[in-house]
Amino acid sequence: MSHHEEVRIVNTTGRNNCGGRCVIHAWVRDGRIEKLITDTREDAGEGVPLTACVRGLNYHKTFLGEDRLKYPMKRVGERGEGSFERITWEEAVDTIASEWIRIRDTYGPGSRYVNYATGISGVLRGSSLAKRLLSLDGGFLDYYNSYSTACIRPATELMYGTSQTGSSLEDWLNSNLIILWGHNPAETKFDCGTMYYLKKAREKKIPIVVVDPRKNDTVLGLGAKWIPIRPATDSAMMDAMAYVIVEEGLQDQEFLDRCCVGFDREHMPEGIDPSQCYLSYLTGEQDGIPKTPQWAEAITGVSAQVIRDLAVGYAKARPGALIQGYGPQRHACGEQAARGGILLACLTGNVGVSGGWASGTADVSCHKNPVFPDVENPYDRKIPVFLWTEAVVRGHEMDELDGVKSEKSSHVQLASDIKMILNLAGNCLINQHSDINRTARILRDTSKCEFIVCSDLFMTASAKFADILLPGVSMFECENITMPWKYGDFLGFNNKIIEPLYEGRFEYDWLWEVAEKIGLGREFSQGRTGGEWLEYIYNRLREEERELPDYETFKREGVYRYQNNPVIIAFEKERRDPRAYPFPTDSGKIEIFSEKVYKTRYRDFFPPIPRYVEPPEGPSDPLTEKYPLQLIGWHTKRRCHSIHDNNREMDRVDLQRLWMNPEDARARDLEDGETALVWNDRGRMKVAVHVTDRIMKGVTAISQGAWYQPDEEGTDRAGSINILTSQKPTPYAKGNPQHTNLVEVRREWQETGR
Repeated sequence: MSHHEEVRIVNTTGRNNCGGRCVIHAWVRDGRIEKLITDTREDAGEGVPLTACVRGLNYHKTFLGEDRLKYPMKRVGERGEGSFERITWEEAVDTIASEWIRIRDTYGPGSRYVNYATGISGVLRGSSLAKRLLSLDGGFLDYYNSYSTACIRPATELMYGTSQTGSSLEDWLNSNLIILWGHNPAETKFDCGTMYYLKKAREKKIPIVVVDPRKNDTVLGLGAKWIPIRPATDSAMMDAMAYVIVEEGLQDQEFLDRCCVGFDREHMPEGIDPSQCYLSYLTGEQDGIPKTPQWAEAITGVSAQVIRDLAVGYAKARPGALIQGYGPQRHACGEQAARGGILLACLTGNVGVSGGWASGTADVSCHKNPVFPDVENPYDRKIPVFLWTEAVVRGHEMDELDGVKSEKSSHVQLASDIKMILNLAGNCLINQHSDINRTARILRDTSKCEFIVCSDLFMTASAKFADILLPGVSMFECENITMPWKYGDFLGFNNKIIEPLYEGRFEYDWLWEVAEKIGLGREFSQGRTGGEWLEYIYNRLREEERELPDYETFKREGVYRYQNNPVIIAFEKERRDPRAYPFPTDSGKIEIFSEKVYKTRYRDFFPPIPRYVEPPEGPSDPLTEKYPLQLIGWHTKRRCHSIHDNNREMDRVDLQRLWMNPEDARARDLEDGETALVWNDRGRMKVAVHVTDRIMKGVTAISQGAWYQPDEEGTDRAGSINILTSQKPTPYAKGNPQHTNLVEVRREWQETGR
């Protein structure tokens, strides 16, 4: 008889770029994970349950399959073909170290770049570890911003001077109206608290409205009112709501006068033409066009009466919470949608009050988070994260109008193109970056970027473009510490549950070996293993967060929930007395008019006020004659970004399909489930169509994150949205416009005319 080990239950947490950071209890026997269970209401006590969704409960099926990368490999075919041969770890480290030195010495430190990657979102992550070693070795070209919040964060900081504009979620229960504008927490899983408190608000009979082109799962889950809107037109509807509020005399003029700059002529920055104020734009004084609901209806597809009713309802709610998601700011003029939501919050006086919401990024923090210690980067140039492909092609030409920043120099032009990329635990090298065909053409040319290292678990679309491809380890095969995106007062621990599969290694371990090869081993590691770094970082945090338990207790429990957390109301003090507690802007007030924008070269193509700007590839673009349908993406419940796409069991949760309104489908003789060709000038995909009245006419949608799979003709067969998206950045933030696309759709067998 064989002897079986008793089941061990090991506590751990999710470490992907998902706000849920769920608690996982792994049932382990004989070195194998039998099943995963999660947090319960009882486990959470008085806190919010950190309950895993279907993604979290399938982590083991996603990460521990036979499709794992098993050993280090080097490219033997053309870059991007996915042709590799097995090598040893020693050869891999030697090759990385020699190319690292060659590229540094040939092109300078600014030729080296660590690509944006979020497959590991714990304290120890490959990207930050690689940046540490590069900083010790003369520096590297860094980035700022993210694919998630590229527009909303700088737009919020323009107006408030900070992105810390959120309040405690439980304060939503003091609202009289909640508007979720492009926010879909039921599927995106921002955190465990958002839907928890929205459901409590619903139980209290607080009305909830969702503005979105899709009737998403949040609408269904909350029984909310759905207002469909044409993509990229959100700020036009916001302007029209502002018009109604002013027309009806419902604005909080006292708050505007006391706490804001630039709303009307009487409160403009000194020396600026008063006619440049927001009110002059709103009334049509500037351009002869009053921003009425009728004006907005023609742009947005939302009826004038619906706009008027929502405006009056929000203004009279007092307090009301307008909560912005990240979808509307991932558009061609995404900064303006973010600024428009903030404008409405200010206009109605819903800033700094219980039950209100300041809108914008809405970060909030009660506690300090653990951080891996930085090393100062000697090369101080940074680019917007979305423009790395431009820096490969023309980095030496890029300057401040491309968003290049330097904290130490007024001369910000880059010294070199990108010649080396480290892409560690990420799929933004190809799959999650816009315009896959253009990106692939750039990366195939080895005279441009000369060396690419990828570390991953699977042969993703991005991994196929590696010169050296390394097998990583999953969340079950190493330790880490995790923390919430922004809402949730807890820390989580990733416990090592099984030994690394095959020859997989955590990035820290081989980077340490590279550091040894280039003579920086001691400086890089300070003599600590990865586990010892975690303990050191945690114990440093305990010096400030004295409530935290000792390290061994924290590891054993897998999570620590902070107790007695204060309820935070953003800008409560600033609203009460802006003289004693000024807003963190140059003026000390909320800057509806941005003098910062007005006095720079950006004013030529980016307005100093929140106002509608007609987007390229929007519903009014002349290109609609050729490509009449708008295409947007969304975050599906079957994936976390591109994670889980290899887990076919998850298809039952949400099939990869193109959503299309019945009228648009009938016009193209398309039926539900039929395969269609979707195309524009950038690329083509073949995908099944889902005909549904849950999406407005003229709009199509497909969930982001499917792994790009081109056929012999280059047509994607997986439904990867970025085969169709644009690399034209947004005007101010230089962010990703990945929801602003025009396409046409035909039955698969029909001729496209191309």
